[in-house]
Amino acid sequence: MRKILIVGAGQSGLQLALGLQSQGYEITLMSNRTADEIRTGRVMSTQVMFRTALQHERDLQLAFWESQAPRIEGLGVSVAGPDSGRAVDWVGTLDGYAQSVDQRVKMAGWMETFARRGGQLVIHGAAVSDLDYFSRTYDLVLVSAGKGELVSMFGRDASRSPYETPQRALAVAYVYGLGPRPEHPRREAVRCNLVPGVGELFVTPTLTTSGRADILFWEGIPGGPLDVFRGIKDPAEHLSLTLELMERFTPWEYARATKVELTDANGTLAGRYAPTVRHPVGELPGGGLVLGVGDVVVANDPITGQGSNSASKCAASYLDSIVSRGELPFDEAWMRSTFDRYWDTARHVTKWTNAMLGTPPEHVLKLIGAASQLPGVADRFANGFNDPADFENFYYEPEKTNAYLAEAARAA
Repeated sequence: MRKILIVGAGQSGLQLALGLQSQGYEITLMSNRTADEIRTGRVMSTQVMFRTALQHERDLQLAFWESQAPRIEGLGVSVAGPDSGRAVDWVGTLDGYAQSVDQRVKMAGWMETFARRGGQLVIHGAAVSDLDYFSRTYDLVLVSAGKGELVSMFGRDASRSPYETPQRALAVAYVYGLGPRPEHPRREAVRCNLVPGVGELFVTPTLTTSGRADILFWEGIPGGPLDVFRGIKDPAEHLSLTLELMERFTPWEYARATKVELTDANGTLAGRYAPTVRHPVGELPGGGLVLGVGDVVVANDPITGQGSNSASKCAASYLDSIVSRGELPFDEAWMRSTFDRYWDTARHVTKWTNAMLGTPPEHVLKLIGAASQLPGVADRFANGFNDPADFENFYYEPEKTNAYLAEAARAA
């Protein structure tokens, strides 16, 4: 039985640990927090998982909360106009529903499942020196903890990382009491509100520790009017500021948020990070090698809602690569080919996310505007969140965009 150590208990680390455990591997999982500490701690992210990522969980029989979480059937885009109204407003229909489960719920539940199924769970923050020792006692060491000292082992890949500094200031609030969009009162949808030159507000239905809720998520251009959450410690002040900015920049969303309240005292989060792709293999002081997983190696800005999706897809790809390896050694060549296989998927996410962080060119504005009149365009754009590779066919190049819009208009 091959022995594998996974450091980090996020979406990638836990999904991979549970998947390998189900295949008969002897798995040790290291986490710096217990399941109870995660469940009662601060929110860790926003997340909405689309069809492919959800299927990876179903395949491993890990979709424990599917019957409880809201079924998100659409994805809408609104663009603020100069008069505080909406210059663009549409919603596309998803081919398969999406769902969001607070990672405090999911990670705590998965960690308890891993331990209940006989996995060795070690509650301890890992340092490079720890991994130097463990690399000699395990067949493979995987690092899925995306922060702290361990990440420094994986050098930045400058050729795939165009940004050296954060491109957005992030601010999250989990709330109860958000009303429906009056134009779609019975339809659950992710709402992407674009405020040109200022930033974006995302609204996502979710399941949190105490039931159904919504996530209000501001992404502000650094130095702009949304970049005001740094240093705010009081959750109530965080929510008040969130609503104040909604009233100013997205009044159509504020109109349904006048009665919201935080889900819990730990329901807010603020921060920023530079989107970065890193080299996948880390070398330890003693010469051992470790393989990076998930956002350790590919950390995109959350503007395209791909974080948990990418983590799930990475875990699924790595699981297949590990099982297919059989009894052969997990050497450096295998590690690099394993990452390259995942990169075939991740590169499309990175390209699209980095494009969304910049000023949209004229043909993209035309595409987003056309979706208001052409439901097929809205649907295809919405389903690109599940399969970002499709954007290669109609998003990046003006010629492809114009040809697609002409074809869509004829079809309509």
